[in-house]
Amino acid sequence: MMKQVKIVIERSSDLFSSYAENVEGIYGGGDTVQEAKKSILDAIKFLKKHNKAEHIPAILKGDYQLVFKFDVQSFLDYYKGVFTPAALERIAGINQKQIQHYSTGHRKPRLAQRRKIEEALHKLGQELIAVEL
Repeated sequence: MMKQVKIVIERSSDLFSSYAENVEGIYGGGDTVQEAKKSILDAIKFLKKHNKAEHIPAILKGDYQLVFKFDVQSFLDYYKGVFTPAALERIAGINQKQIQHYSTGHRKPRLAQRRKIEEALHKLGQELIAVEL
């Protein structure tokens, strides 16, 4: 199995921040998710370029894969033009009002609810990959 560098993306009041969950010292940010992702890639390149091999974390040596993780509120905020509460209710079976509470941060979803949303999104992604027009 390929090594995974887990990058967490979170929305604050004025920007998206990003950091490596399982590698110390890798941080980024930007006005958009794309900028936060690019910032992380730049931070990794900088770390690898400007450090001696013995100071580069083992996970960044050889092949590795970046995995981007969102907290539910940041995900729903970022994709609000794509996934409405009604659409998420349809694919995940979670009440629209509950989805709205998650998107505003008034409530945090339990682990079971987070998994339900994630599984529904992955299922939708698999269905979309199989579509031909």
